[in-house]
Amino acid sequence: MPKSIIIKKNGGPEVLELQDVNVGSPGPDEIKVTNHAIGLNYIDTYHRSGLYPLKLPSGIGLEAAGKVEEVGSNVKEFNIGDNIAYASVPLGAYSQQRIIPSKIAVKVPEGISHKQAATLMTKGLTTNYLLCKTYNLKAGETVLFHAAAGGVGQIFAQWANSIGAKVIGTVGSDEKIKIAEENGYAHVINYTKDDFSKKVMEITNNEGVPAVFDGVGKNTFHGSLACLKTRGMMVSFGNASGPLDPVNVPKDIQPKGLYLTRPSIGQYFTNRKELQAGADAVFEKVKFGKIKIKISKEYSLIDAKKAHADLEKLKSQYYLLHGFNFSIAKIIEKLATDEVRKYEQ
Repeated sequence: MPKSIIIKKNGGPEVLELQDVNVGSPGPDEIKVTNHAIGLNYIDTYHRSGLYPLKLPSGIGLEAAGKVEEVGSNVKEFNIGDNIAYASVPLGAYSQQRIIPSKIAVKVPEGISHKQAATLMTKGLTTNYLLCKTYNLKAGETVLFHAAAGGVGQIFAQWANSIGAKVIGTVGSDEKIKIAEENGYAHVINYTKDDFSKKVMEITNNEGVPAVFDGVGKNTFHGSLACLKTRGMMVSFGNASGPLDPVNVPKDIQPKGLYLTRPSIGQYFTNRKELQAGADAVFEKVKFGKIKIKISKEYSLIDAKKAHADLEKLKSQYYLLHGFNFSIAKIIEKLATDEVRKYEQ
């Protein structure tokens, strides 16, 4: 019988329980999927802890890639054996096999592995909407991205470079400078040592940047506004350092006629057509070598507790340095038979 991680109460990693599940058959608009690789995102710890409340008991996990095992009677876009990926509610990606709505899945082309797809969906689609939809980044422009060494940050600079734009990045330690530079940042600022807004103004000859992409939140918000050009856009898409304080429009926005937006992935991929188009754009960048990803660590499903503990430890370190990006992803591999036996003993 397939295994799945279930949470019956909120708390630390210890509340993650591995259980047998009866998957059944898909409904008319659903598909049954065998997951081969599962993405681990920091938002998963919010669901587990109760910061983002769930109706319990609940599955957990948003992102995975695998193969279609069975299709519902109304499903026309998928066939048994198709490689697919998804990154959306309903929760439950931490599982060997499950049923999902067909509308949240995308086809994965040849040349993209399950592991790549599972790490690309959230981070890649986030990057796609940030620089292609929220702010249409153009060749020759220079923008600022916070948490440059994080998951989205690494993809963002590579994508920007592929269209002829440049990115200034911020990191929270000298060790992360190299990571950011290897991923294509034109300038990298350690903002635990330097005032990043002043550095950005120096780099841009006091012109500022037309857009700032900020997943850090509270600790970087006002500095980001300070280094924007007149009529620049503040793209606030995360809050790793804490939620934003209330915005004082006359004081913060009006003096330079700034734009402030708080986008999310669900606002830009509202149907399967938009979702597949976004995913295709991401996969194309990877297939042609414009974006390269490196999976930092892999876990088996049985080790989900350790994976969460490690991720939260990582978050704590980044958080203290104001450099954490919430969408850093890792992989939980498909559960092996011998590990199931060990777990049940």
